[in-house]
Amino acid sequence: MSVTIQPITDHEVYTVNGKTVYKNTISEWTCNCEMTTTEKNAFKNYEKAVINNPAFKKHTKSTYKTK
Repeated sequence: MSVTIQPITDHEVYTVNGKTVYKNTISEWTCNCEMTTTEKNAFKNYEKAVINNPAFKKHTKSTYKTK
């Protein structure tokens, strides 16, 4: 299974396999529908590598592939 993460608004809203993930009022990542464990892990990796990395000025679409 592959997981595609696409930024809508950097640091605020992203889609993970078409599911909208956003920061709520207390700065926690939230999704309106249930995400699989694979999707959650891929988003955590994306957050570490891209969202929290000051070297990235513009966030890009990423695809994570599982083995």
